[in-house]
Amino acid sequence: MTSRSRRRGVSGTILRVALAALLASTLAIAGLIVVYRYFPPVSTLMLARWLEGKPVERYYVPLDRISSFLRASVIVSEDARFCEHEGVDWSALREVMDRANDHGPSRGASTIPMQTVKNLFLWPSRSYIRKALEIPLALLIDLAWSKRRILEVYLNLAEWGGGIFGAEAAARHYFHKSADRLDAREAALLATALPNPRLRNPARPSPRHAGLAARIMVRARGAGSLVECVK
Repeated sequence: MTSRSRRRGVSGTILRVALAALLASTLAIAGLIVVYRYFPPVSTLMLARWLEGKPVERYYVPLDRISSFLRASVIVSEDARFCEHEGVDWSALREVMDRANDHGPSRGASTIPMQTVKNLFLWPSRSYIRKALEIPLALLIDLAWSKRRILEVYLNLAEWGGGIFGAEAAARHYFHKSADRLDAREAALLATALPNPRLRNPARPSPRHAGLAARIMVRARGAGSLVECVK
């Protein structure tokens, strides 16, 4: 066998292994999407903390046990077209991709379904590769899950500080109450902490954080059809 033939043989083996790994990963994720439609999931960040021996604070609760103020505040703050799009806000994505730098696109184009699949299956750092993976997965869970289920999972996975995951854990940690008892201001403070959960403290907001929360509170009160799909 010539060296060229050997190289072709090695290349063919590598390609077959890569395709087999891709197929296995795709099937595994598809299976998890079906499982997570009915059972409480865990995020990649939670798994990473457990592997590192760090504590995780999370109490999974159904959507009906999360304040309607928080549902509205998160939607108007994170993804105002959540009830309209099918997992991806294409117009917002094109706009953000046009403004992207060498580090990849910003968080601005991430819909709630995209952030949910990132938390479930991907990694937190920005990159074009991660965004390319987020898109088909977000379309898939929007097809497989109801809007209420997507929001429920997102609000139970979102990180609100080091080791604090989900609305119930955040409500207890910052406001010493359950998530269904959050008022409009508390909900807005939690929602506006999400872009920088390790830097923004909902219980002790900076003037800028408090001002942003006040604006989100006003928008949430007038959300109307923006939150119709999760009532």
